[in-house]
Amino acid sequence: MSKTYRILAINPGSTSTKISVFENKEQVWTENLAHSQEELSSFEKIIDQYDFRERVILRSLADNGFPVDSFHGVVGRGGLLYPVAGGTYRVDERLKDHLRQGVQGEHVSNLGALIADKVAEEAGCDAFIVDPVVVDELQPLARYSGHPELPRKSIFHALNQRAVARNAAEKLGRPYGQANLIVAHMGGGITVGCHSQGRVIDVNNGLNGDGPFTPERTGGLPSGDLVDLCFRGDRSHDQMKKLIKGAGGIVAYLGTNSMKEVSDRVDNGESESEAVYRAMAYQVSKEICSLAAVVDGQVDGIVLTGGVANDPRFTGWIEERVGFLAPVLVFPGEMEMDALALGALRVLEGREEAQTYQPEE
Repeated sequence: MSKTYRILAINPGSTSTKISVFENKEQVWTENLAHSQEELSSFEKIIDQYDFRERVILRSLADNGFPVDSFHGVVGRGGLLYPVAGGTYRVDERLKDHLRQGVQGEHVSNLGALIADKVAEEAGCDAFIVDPVVVDELQPLARYSGHPELPRKSIFHALNQRAVARNAAEKLGRPYGQANLIVAHMGGGITVGCHSQGRVIDVNNGLNGDGPFTPERTGGLPSGDLVDLCFRGDRSHDQMKKLIKGAGGIVAYLGTNSMKEVSDRVDNGESESEAVYRAMAYQVSKEICSLAAVVDGQVDGIVLTGGVANDPRFTGWIEERVGFLAPVLVFPGEMEMDALALGALRVLEGREEAQTYQPEE
């Protein structure tokens, strides 16, 4: 009989920490631990919160009958490290040091590995991260932008993209490492990646760069007009950053980032809302089709995921435009907790070797 591995997955958010317990592939319990502003306000930096969050996690596990020493592995959300290849990484001192330093910036995801390491120390097992947002497997041609001072960067929804890509490959009857898939993660940010033979060889920078516009981000903009806007003098540097990420896209056009509200407006016959909503689907479709050229048109499947994929009307608009390329598979929402646990499980079962964080700084 095969061994049952109990795994704790930890996904920190700005005001909460989601935790899930898995026994092999099955999620047996989950909880979203809310943190009040009063509790968090005593910490000067986000990175200082990890001891506090660990205590909350341990208390919740004890209250729900999960002794900490029953875990075989603890896995946390990967943060803003230096670029690395995809996979499962064992948390070590260098990785933790880079997260504490904020080598690529401060973000709540930087807490994932630190919390996982603290809990794993209590449990007497290894701590891991899986497919952090800085996964970079771009092929050389994909790094050219048009100017050497502005190389294209790989920052995308690596964790969920890889998880749904594996599922899609299985449904298509192909090993993930032998398939060509185009995956569109559509949430507050939108990233569209070309997964070829198990590597994401081209993808738009979904944090503050190119690609389709999204519920809150502008995506790629006409560069000359953007330069003029920057130097017009009525917006600061921070305000321009906010315009691109946070106040762009659907928010700029329609004044909301709620896609349910946009969908309801379309149902009520608001023509402008429908035009903007269709335009976002149009841009996602163009991004998908452009990536077909990366693999010479040899696309095995197109995968739509993320929160916006819960709307069949939106995914239908995309399928109408891209369905000629390959079968379209829809995985609504996200499966980040599953992706974290399954990444750790592959290592614990010996099906994959844990990688060591050795970035090119």
